[in-house]
Amino acid sequence: MTAEKSHENAEGLKETAKAETELGIPKPISEMANSNQADVDNLKKALTKPSPKPISPIIISLIFLILGTLSLALSILTSSQVLAFLGLGLTFWGALFLLIRPVSYVKSTLLDATAISAYTTIDRIIQDLEYKGKSFYIPPYPKDVFIPDHLRGLKELIAFIPADDSTPLPSIEEMARSKFIIKNPKGICIIPPGSGLVEQIGKELRTDPARMNLETLCETLPQIILESFRLAKEIEMKTEQNQVHLRILDSVYKPLYLQEGMKSVYSLGCPVVSAIACEIAIVTGKLVSIDSMQISLDAQTITVTYKITEA
Repeated sequence: MTAEKSHENAEGLKETAKAETELGIPKPISEMANSNQADVDNLKKALTKPSPKPISPIIISLIFLILGTLSLALSILTSSQVLAFLGLGLTFWGALFLLIRPVSYVKSTLLDATAISAYTTIDRIIQDLEYKGKSFYIPPYPKDVFIPDHLRGLKELIAFIPADDSTPLPSIEEMARSKFIIKNPKGICIIPPGSGLVEQIGKELRTDPARMNLETLCETLPQIILESFRLAKEIEMKTEQNQVHLRILDSVYKPLYLQEGMKSVYSLGCPVVSAIACEIAIVTGKLVSIDSMQISLDAQTITVTYKITEA
């Protein structure tokens, strides 16, 4: 009798639970907590589950090359034209996948948007210190030149903004300390806005820019900026005595010149103009300053004249 009663009670509980579910009666708090915890665990498992990685182009190219080579070998053994054409096709596509690598692109609007904060910060510093001098790009010491440990700061490319145009350049000792604010003479030393672009240009050049001459730089640099980085539509560079003339058409950084009240971009140049000034300083080993800059109303055309002076 006891077994029958317990069986009847179990059946009754099942029917009651089913009726409560159909009528919409909420479950007890303990059951709801267990149910919610199970849902959270399932959600965590779904989020932490690793997504399948795409097949690497190198693996695809190797597969095509192996299959193509085998098809060509079999075509020679069996004198089969079909296998020969198939092997040539597979080999061609294998080589194509090996040469073509996926490249990620960034919207041009994001480039100038990320640069605005840096120029705004420089503007605030210059305004607070009331500095009005012309900026100078100071070249670093060559990489193959031995420098003592206390002068390691001379290996860095810096831009010096003096208090006024009559302020002399800082001494070697001051530059070697890698200080931001220099009291004697008054000025600030900053990392040029185009320094990051200089590193990328160095990878494309595959040689030390210090071993190049200025004429070669004016020929190769526009090609790298246009073809490798696509930072402008057209770039022209030419030398004239102690000056370098630059013309940029449709730069991705042109919105920087349209920012109201931003002065540092005219003193240091946008990242492209700044990077070119850095490269000129490295190649010549001399001081470089932006002697003049002309911007069209829509900033579509940027014309810059760099002046090269002895240190």
